[in-house]
Amino acid sequence: MGRASHSRGGDSTPRTEVVVNANAAAFAADPALSARVRAAARGAARVVVTRTQGELRSAATEMQRSGAERVVLCGGDGTFMGGITALADAGFDPLPELVFAPGGTVATVARNLGQRRQLLEVVRAACDGSTGLVRVEHPTLAVAETGGVTRVGFIFGTGLVARFFQRYYASGAGGYAAAARIVARVFVGSFVSDAYSRSVLDPLPCRLWVDGRELAPRAYSLVVSSVVRDLGLHMLVTHRAGEDPERPHLVAAPLSARRLGPQAPRVLLGRRLRGAGCFDDLVGELSLRFPDGPGPYVLDGDLFRAEELRVSAGPRIRVLV
Repeated sequence: MGRASHSRGGDSTPRTEVVVNANAAAFAADPALSARVRAAARGAARVVVTRTQGELRSAATEMQRSGAERVVLCGGDGTFMGGITALADAGFDPLPELVFAPGGTVATVARNLGQRRQLLEVVRAACDGSTGLVRVEHPTLAVAETGGVTRVGFIFGTGLVARFFQRYYASGAGGYAAAARIVARVFVGSFVSDAYSRSVLDPLPCRLWVDGRELAPRAYSLVVSSVVRDLGLHMLVTHRAGEDPERPHLVAAPLSARRLGPQAPRVLLGRRLRGAGCFDDLVGELSLRFPDGPGPYVLDGDLFRAEELRVSAGPRIRVLV
């Protein structure tokens, strides 16, 4: 289990526990940041530093036993996804109040939920009984691998989403600037269907079932299901996300690089993709199967592989921003 520091909060503050992902970008770049989080979290019952999924699961189990009422997650989008999943697996029902303290490279999820403060400011406000926090309720996704794990998150994708993140991490995960360079290169190259744009945008073989009905295409360049509108860099692909908490917004496109890439301006404006075979609607359940064995998918920026999976509405969460 990760290291923990303990202190007593005031009676008026919910029992608050803080989880630090030591692998998140901000903490990897500045190892002393964990100590500053502990100092900012003086009103918290406990601060736990985790480095593995096992440590995170153990921390969540202990939080459930101790009756944590508020949990501050320090890290990036993957930290928030992993933390919520661990808390749900630990038996929290309902989940405790959540606070997202951004310490990753882009903080897409936290920004969508309205979090604009810096990490230490967020931790301090969550732990000292501050009245400046606003509670929002928000839907989530449940992504269940057939015969495997179920994760709770916000943005699911495959096709170009998975290929984008493969290139993003291969380039060093350099934040918005690195992401923007990849997007720009793909966008420009798509007009002539060059090798780089095709390597990201060419349709990936997979089959989709929406609320039990199979869609006709057998390969998709883009599949994304989300409960937040902005997928990063103001890409408003899932422009109806959050409209119905029980039905995430699904967008699926079987288009070639030359037909999909030049539609980026439409995405920036929150408009539907055009083209034969495109799907764009709120759905109760998406089932997906890769016919050639386990295929890549992304949940909140973390890459995984599975052969079959199901995406549906997850638990509703209470987030303080």
